[in-house]
Formats: sequence, C-alpha cells, structure tokens
Amino acid sequence: MELHADLAQRVVLDTTALPWSPSPMAGVERRMLDRLGGEVARATSIVRYAAGSRFERHSHGGGEEILVLEGTFSDEQGNYPTGTYLRNPAGSAHAPFSEQGCTLLVKLHQMQPLDQQTVVVDTLSSDWLPGLVAGLQVLPLHAFGSEHVALVRWSPGTRFQAHGHPGGEEIFVLDGVFQDEQGNYPAGSWLRNPHASSHRPWSEAGCTIWVKTGHLLTH
Repeated sequence: MELHADLAQRVVLDTTALPWSPSPMAGVERRMLDRLGGEVARATSIVRYAAGSRFERHSHGGGEEILVLEGTFSDEQGNYPTGTYLRNPAGSAHAPFSEQGCTLLVKLHQMQPLDQQTVVVDTLSSDWLPGLVAGLQVLPLHAFGSEHVALVRWSPGTRFQAHGHPGGEEIFVLDGVFQDEQGNYPAGSWLRNPHASSHRPWSEAGCTIWVKTGHLLTH
C-alpha cells in the first residue's frame, strides 16, 4: 500500500475527518496518514484502542514512536497516560494494551538503526525551555543525528521568522491553531513539509504542536 508515500511531497491532513480502518486486532483502529508497505510498513497513523483491547506481542524492526493523545496506553513495561512520549528502538518487542482506551500518534519503521535509545517522557510534568523568539516555549523530546523531536508551545500572537527545513519537518497540532502563509491548521492537523521547504509560521490564537525535523531524507 502507498499512501502519501513520497517524502518529497508536502502533505496537509485534517486527521479528525479521516475514516477509521480496522487493524488485525479487534478493538484497535487507525487513521492512516502515510504508509509504504503492507501490514508491516513504514507508517504514520492515529491509532485508537477501545477499552480492554490488546495487541499481540510483536517486534519493531524499524522502531516505534508514540505520543499518547488521550487515555492510557500500556505494555508490560508500564502505563503511559495522556502526554507521554515513547520511543521503542529497532529490534524491540512488546504486547501493548489499554484498559480504559486511548488514542495515539504512532510512527513505525522510521528510526535509524543506530538510534537504540528507549525514551519515555511525561510531557505534562516536564520543564519547558524558552524558545528562539518571545512567546515560544520548547520541550525537547529526542535528538539523534539530524533528527530532532520536541513539543513547541506558542503564546497567542507569536510569530517566527522565515526559515528553511533541511531534512524536512513534520507537525501535529495538539491544541489551538497553528498558521503559516499557506494556511491555518487547527487541532488534529498533520503537516509534512519536505526537505528544503521553508515557511514563516505564527499563531494568532496560540497553540501547542509536536514537531519533528531533519528526518525526511533517509526514511
């Protein structure tokens, strides 16, 4: 299956308007954002676990990256409530489940093989750092090589200078409305800006975004 598989193309999706598709496990559904491959694929998805649903134990040949959007996600290593950021490196395995139900942003088979760090960040209790301009706060989540992942909080009226993205940029809007010269992106929007793209972003109302940069050249 190929869905928005060309990483050189810009993609903007309102994920809240996408249909839910069944997964191989009952009670687990997904909204597919990009995908290259079959059931094992390079993929970015919104995944929803119904209360009490479980996924069979499986390995992640290319790693797994998760942001818990709602509810509590669990596996044999622990429970991960709303706001938790997870990275399970290539070669890891687990049997995930959710007792109360949850919704996740999930990226599969997109990690560099040498990036073997397991990451668990409770973003709701972490300290934010000042951003590069007034009105921005940043919560770094992970960095490896050219790849950087963070949450960025924009106060109302904040504007950022025009800048480029070597290696591209991917954004998921968690709350508020993110903006640039190409449009307005409310909560639930997913953007993928390719290598060497540029823009001048701002937020009139304020917003919080998950943002990943420098990763769209090799995956």
